[in-house]
Amino acid sequence: MSANDKTLEDIRATVLSCHKDSTLQDKLKVYDSWAENYDQDLVFLDYTAPCVAANRISSHFSGDREAAVVLDVACGTGLMVRQLKSHGFGHFVGVDGSKGMMDVARKTELYQELKQCMLGEEPLPVQWGSFDVTVIVGALSVGQVPVSVVRDLCKSTKPGGFVCMTTRGNQDNLDFKADLERELKQMEGEGLWCCVEITEVEKWEKAVSETEEGYIPGAVYLYKKL
Repeated sequence: MSANDKTLEDIRATVLSCHKDSTLQDKLKVYDSWAENYDQDLVFLDYTAPCVAANRISSHFSGDREAAVVLDVACGTGLMVRQLKSHGFGHFVGVDGSKGMMDVARKTELYQELKQCMLGEEPLPVQWGSFDVTVIVGALSVGQVPVSVVRDLCKSTKPGGFVCMTTRGNQDNLDFKADLERELKQMEGEGLWCCVEITEVEKWEKAVSETEEGYIPGAVYLYKKL
């Protein structure tokens, strides 16, 4: 089957295989095999997260964008940095668990560095406090990257820098979303960062769950490291 012959049902099966309760290695194999068609499939799903997240970062970042160093966690094929590049950012470090995804990301020639890491099972392979902007778009959700990773995102960021995170707001991710928001507020209470804004998006992407139709919602969280 060519990429052009794919239907929503085909893409739904791939996405759900990433979300199901399987081992990390099984999920990485799915992402490795999906990498070449990933961008085109997400266009088919009207996936808005990278565009919305980049817009929110851009609206609040007042520093030198070309010199700013951005950490793209769960970078996938590079969808997020392509958006940030269009806003004037120019220095990117990517981290992902899937070699196949990173191979596609490398072809964009936008990343100065790409590092493999099993997110949630090992610490981020970066120097703490060295990034002006840290982003994780699309990966924080049930069955994917755990909530605990957000503390590493904060540690990676310079004081005064921004951390941007997203998650889905559909039915099967509501418990995860609540846990995530609880942790973000807990960290704010600990004086680690402050909330800049939370953007709720009604049309995040086309629904892929068998129990949902139309579009599902999502959210973008933007925090500033203290």
